[in-house]
Amino acid sequence: MRWWRGVACQVGAWRAARAQWRADMGRFQGGPQTARGEGHPGPPPTGFALLPWLLMGMGSLSNLLQGRTPNPWIGGLGLLAFNSLYVYVSFRSFDRAKRQETATRVALGLMAVVTSALAIGYGGSWLMFFPLLGLATGAALRGPWLGRTGLLLSGYAGVVSWLRGGSDAVTIAYGTFLSTMVTAAILSLSEAVRELRAAREELARRAVEKERLRFSRDLHDLLGHTLSVIVVKSEAARRLAPRDLDAALAQVGDIESVGRQALTEIREAVTGYREGSLAAELSRARSALSAAGVDPVVRQSGTPLAPQTEALLGWVVREAVTNVVRHSGANRCEIAVDSAAERVRLTVTDNGTGTTADTSTSTPTDVGTDVGASREGVGGTGLTGLTERLAAAGGSLRAGPSPRGGFTVTAELPQDSTELAATELVTAPSAH
Repeated sequence: MRWWRGVACQVGAWRAARAQWRADMGRFQGGPQTARGEGHPGPPPTGFALLPWLLMGMGSLSNLLQGRTPNPWIGGLGLLAFNSLYVYVSFRSFDRAKRQETATRVALGLMAVVTSALAIGYGGSWLMFFPLLGLATGAALRGPWLGRTGLLLSGYAGVVSWLRGGSDAVTIAYGTFLSTMVTAAILSLSEAVRELRAAREELARRAVEKERLRFSRDLHDLLGHTLSVIVVKSEAARRLAPRDLDAALAQVGDIESVGRQALTEIREAVTGYREGSLAAELSRARSALSAAGVDPVVRQSGTPLAPQTEALLGWVVREAVTNVVRHSGANRCEIAVDSAAERVRLTVTDNGTGTTADTSTSTPTDVGTDVGASREGVGGTGLTGLTERLAAAGGSLRAGPSPRGGFTVTAELPQDSTELAATELVTAPSAH
């Protein structure tokens, strides 16, 4: 009874596949424009697409029913065996894993044996099973051996047809070869199109994730620096208010100016037209450091920088100065920009005594970018985002305690503007 259970399970699987195929066909036929808009290339490919070709065997069935075939029981069993194997191979051919299993190849070999026996034994309309065998072969064998297999099968079909009749040998051979190659080509193309569509959807999904990550870094760099400056200047205004009202009002005016500038930058970041300027960032850094009671020292030397380089270094200055104001406890901060023929280096050094993280946990990344030990709370989203930005532009970022005390952030970038322009990661949102 095990064989009967196996047959019942197979029949159940075919019924489920047929129901799914009908449901998919209904959706496709009910909304062809929607289906095309969603990227569906056509009706879903299943074994049912190959079943109508079994009508080619109607001539043999007609001969059996009319009593024109000798030993009809043998012919009927052969017809049943061929149809069963054909259906089995057809459904397994649309699943790549099942298509490459040994069971599929064995079933295809048994089909060849049954086809040969029926064609040699009866001839006539029974020779039409050769093109059907070629169709199943093309569906199941899609690889480097398909061409040789198609030629051998076509030649064999032509020889058997010539021995049994002769007049239709060329037609049978040509039909067998054509059904083998065309079926394989159409199914392989359909499968490739679906894989490409799936790959395109995956790339689109990754692009969305990448844009979200970039935008989150931009907002962090924008708001983190701006809010830190507002907090520092608010504290300065509170300290100055009891003894120097004019100075306190000046700090309040700076807070208003910083807030308006932040609103402008956020709008530009959202609309996709924000461009960083190193000179503007250095000016803001001086203002923020002075308000926090930190003496700013800024030095810049070398050749002029490309706009892309200035934008990236502006992000580094913004993040590094924000960390100095928030975490360092320093009274002096040096910002140095040295531009050479091939590389440009930005160094931000303070003399603070802020708490540092454990240096044993810092390791270089796979792109040669080393984010070393950082102050507690500093080596998080900010420095991680900067590391990714500079690495994408062929640069590097290092952050850690200075040998003479304090903390140092060092960024290096290639001087060649064309190299920076070719990078995938930009410093501002892309206009859509």
